[in-house]
This record gives sequence, structure tokens and C-alpha cells, in this order.
Amino acid sequence: MVFPIAGGTQDTGYEISNSLRFNDDDSAYLSRTPSSASNRKTWTWSSWIKRSNISLNMVLFSADDSTGHGIYLDTSDKLYLTKSGVGNYGIDAQLRDVSAWYHIVVAVDTTQTGMSNIVKFYINGVQRTASGTTLYSTNDDTNINNNSVHNIGRFSKNSSFYYDGYLSEVNFVDGSQLTPSSFGETNDNGVWIPKKYTGSYGTNGFYLQFKQTGTSANSSGMGADTSGNDHHFTPSNLAATDVTEDTPTNNFCTMNPLAIGADATLSEGNCQIAYGNGTRSVSTANMGFASGKWYWEWKISAASTDGCSAMPGIGALPFGPDLGTYLGTNSDGYSYNGEDGQKYNGGANSSYGNNFTTNDIISVAFDADNGNLYFYKNGTIQNSGTAAYTGLTSPSSGFYYPAIGDASGVKTFTAQANFGNAPFTISSGNSDANGYGNFEYAVPSGYYAICTKNLAEYG
Repeated sequence: MVFPIAGGTQDTGYEISNSLRFNDDDSAYLSRTPSSASNRKTWTWSSWIKRSNISLNMVLFSADDSTGHGIYLDTSDKLYLTKSGVGNYGIDAQLRDVSAWYHIVVAVDTTQTGMSNIVKFYINGVQRTASGTTLYSTNDDTNINNNSVHNIGRFSKNSSFYYDGYLSEVNFVDGSQLTPSSFGETNDNGVWIPKKYTGSYGTNGFYLQFKQTGTSANSSGMGADTSGNDHHFTPSNLAATDVTEDTPTNNFCTMNPLAIGADATLSEGNCQIAYGNGTRSVSTANMGFASGKWYWEWKISAASTDGCSAMPGIGALPFGPDLGTYLGTNSDGYSYNGEDGQKYNGGANSSYGNNFTTNDIISVAFDADNGNLYFYKNGTIQNSGTAAYTGLTSPSSGFYYPAIGDASGVKTFTAQANFGNAPFTISSGNSDANGYGNFEYAVPSGYYAICTKNLAEYG
């Protein structure tokens, strides 16, 4: 299949190991107040972002004293530099692909003349034409790099516009207006990919790799600065589970907000789905497969007391198979129902395994090469190891996708998807044979996490 993201090929160069997942409903952010102001005229922000929610105001980086400044995405999904009380200056390109990692560079130098020279925007290595309010005149000071609070993931001035998505490889360079070539390069396939920044960070610069899981502003914290400056950030409303392996060099599967069922909502980086009691419907993930062997897990984090109506499985259509019904109504949907433990396909159901409910983890293993679909409950394969379905052939749409549906339409449940980037605490820790993913239960031999490295090799 085609990968609309960086890292969709088997590149063997610079690899990024981690990202940090922000959930706007949690009001999650990082904060730091520099001990002193530095170069407020010239600086560069570089980050890779993978959005989870769109059409909302959300801030990537901001600073505040009497006038807030920030880099943000507006409700039309366009990138701007904002100065509160003055206006916005930004680009018309819409960053709306929630399956993609984008590289963003905002480079400022107010010693230049004219806004097109003072503020430059780059997306995936390409400079974009900007327009809007004249925020700065020559030699103006910005609030960025002042000795006031700086936030990553929200607007500092009024504690608003929380970011929703993933951030990775965050570089802030104090004193230089840089181009994207300092942080990335084009590979042999014409794809813009990361490379390690090797220049100076200046006095207040920082580099966040998100390799640690602590909650303090130190070298063990998730906001640790590894530039050598030790400008560590304090995390707020972030947990160890928000440090993930989903990165620009190995993009992991998530649920697809364009293919969620009626009365369903996504959160936690599109790895958690909550169904209300409105109607039956089906939701699918954003990566599919026509070959290979694939493994993922669902944790039921909440369910109605009279039974869990979750139906995990696979569906053939990328935009909501069985939409408006349950997973297994038509011939391209296959599921395992928590209410009765039965399997469903083509409108028919039959005995299969045990029912399941809150705190149970249901694993799905799909052998797309041979068309065999297996389910596990809390690590135990169901039906004495016999596949729920065998000999499944490629559907007319070409790909099967991980899916989950609601069996009843009158019950509620919340399920957390783990495609290797779990939003829930893992008590054991298991990766696939390639070392990718973090799963509660051992990955069956020959099966792999759903990520672009593995899809490039086996999918």
C-alpha cells in the first residue's frame, strides 16, 4: 500500500525512537521559564507533528508576559505565528492528514526587513508563502526567548488552545534563523526525512527527544532537554504512557477519525474510542494490509454493567465497514462480540469464545497471507486455538483494516487500541520479532506490530 508519511520505507539512516502524545481533553502541556532573556530577535523552532484532532485552535509553542506569542494551528488547520492583541501571520496550506507526520520549521529574524524575511515557514522541507498581519518591524523583540513562561502544547497567555496529537524531535535554536536542511533531508525516494541537528543551540535553546518517562523537570523527565543546556521542561497532565514509539521514522497505526462510527469519539492520540448509547456502528484504523501477519490488542477500559457490546475484529473498507450497523453485518466484516463471546460475519453468528468486559484485553492476530483470524482473551487464545475464520481472501477494496464496532446501540463502552503504542499501562512489555511495539502479551511467532517499518517489509 502507499504510505502518506515519512518513514514509509526501510531507510537505515537517522532513526527517532520516541514521541510524546498530547490529549487536549487532559489539558496536557510542558512548561519552562528561562532564568534570563536571550536573543528575542532571532530563533528557530523545528518539530515533527502528527495531529490527532483537527479543526480546532491548538498551540505548539508559546511564550507570555504582557503579550502572548505562539506558533499555532487554527480551526481551518493552517499554521500561524500569533501575537495576541495584534494578529496572525501564517500560511494557507492545511495540515489535515492525521495519519501523517509533518515536519514544521518556523524561523524568525527581526533584524531583517519585511515580514517575508523576518518570519519563514517550512513544511516538509519546502518554504511556504505567508501572509497576514505585520507582527514585527525591523529589530523588534518577540516574547519567545524572554524570561517569561514558555509552554509546549498550549497558549501560555490564557492557558488555552491545548494541542492534540504527537510531537517528536523538538529543536529550539536560540540566535539563528535556520532552514529545514539543518534538521532534515530528502531520501532516495523523494521523501522528506529527519536528520540529526549538529549545530549550536545558543543560550536558551533546547532539544526534546522524549526518551524518559519521569514527571519532574530533570534529565529523567519526559521533558528532558538533551541539547547539553539542561533546559528541562515540567510536564503537566502527562503520563508515562504518553511516551510512545510512534515517530516520523516509524509511523504506527491509530484509529481513523474520518472512519469512526456514529456516537463514537476518539481521544488519546486516536488510540482510545468511546461509544455512547446512540446506535450500532463500526470504526476502522488508518492502516490496512493485504499480506503479512499482524497483531494488536484492545483493552476494555469501561463497559455497561449488563454486558460489553464491543466487537473487535477486521473490516475491508477503509471508511467504516458496516457503518450504521455492527461489525459482521456484511461479508467484509469479521468480529468477536463481548456480550456473548460469539463470532459474527455476513449477518450470521456462531459460538466461538468467552465473553469479555471491563479490564479485559482482547488480542487480535490476523494472518493475511493465509486468511486466518484469531482472538485472545487476556493472553489465552480462544476456541482451543482454532481460528475464528480461515481462508479469508483479499476483499474487493484490497485491504483489511483493524476495526471495532458496537453490538447493541444501547450500551456504552470505552476501548483502548494498542497497535504497539499503548495508551494504557503495560505491566510486562513485549515487542515483536523486529523489536517494535510495546504489548501486554507476547506477540505470536511470525506476527508483527502495525507500523510503517513492518508494513514496508511484510505488508
